[in-house]
Amino acid sequence: MIVDSETPAHVEHANDVCAVTLVRRMAALLDRDPEMFEQGGIMPRGWHVLLFNPPTRQSQLRADGAAHLGVTLPDLGLPRLMMGGRRIAFGGDIVIGAAVRRESRQADVVIKSGRSGRFALVDVEHRILIGDNPDPVVIETNSYVLREADPGNATPMAKPIIAVLPPADVTRVVTPDEAMLFRYSAITDNPHRIHYDLPYAQAEEGYSSLLVNGSLPAMLLLEMFRAHVGQDPAGFESRNLAPMVCGAPLTLALSARGDQNWSLRAYGPAGVIALEAKAWL
Repeated sequence: MIVDSETPAHVEHANDVCAVTLVRRMAALLDRDPEMFEQGGIMPRGWHVLLFNPPTRQSQLRADGAAHLGVTLPDLGLPRLMMGGRRIAFGGDIVIGAAVRRESRQADVVIKSGRSGRFALVDVEHRILIGDNPDPVVIETNSYVLREADPGNATPMAKPIIAVLPPADVTRVVTPDEAMLFRYSAITDNPHRIHYDLPYAQAEEGYSSLLVNGSLPAMLLLEMFRAHVGQDPAGFESRNLAPMVCGAPLTLALSARGDQNWSLRAYGPAGVIALEAKAWL
């Protein structure tokens, strides 16, 4: 079922500054030298997640702790939120210190039923622009999943895909720990309780441990891409396929798919595909 399919998309606006302090904090989290990034330099593509994180008032946080997402979502009686995926097209670069603005729109809300119960798929499109330039430097669509409260439904949206790891050009094993989750949530101002409140994550959402932020493995894969290819991508797309929990190792893999396209994956324990992505030039 599609909700509000005939209603024109409401546009919400936000303004921010690409602060060198936040850029350096992101660099430190990703184990890069923070001093390499200075006012007037170029922020690596994909790091725009540190921008436009609205200072949601404490009394206005969702019950799960999630802050405002850039658009006001309808109340569907589905209190559990998770990131389903994202698609990003880069039309340019963001200069550190630049004043930036964002236009956000909610697309159709699609309500479905599956083996994990009733859930809704919500796409939110963001366009990031610099100054008065009408051409966006970033067009990003974030796909969110809203789910029922029953903690017994804390299973992946689809049956986990288990694969033998195919040959890859580059692999890396990362184990997200509490410190990494805390720092990433702090930089992106993300108060979603599943990332820091263990009793809540276990009792209310039914997970075995804290959950890794849905966009964090994508950031790590982008860093792998940059280091291997030697340049930023023109686009990036990812899908979250299974929950990633704190303390469980993730195997990150990158494989070339021709001269202009790369396949990227994050594997959890036992070869479960937790996230799959592609990047292109």
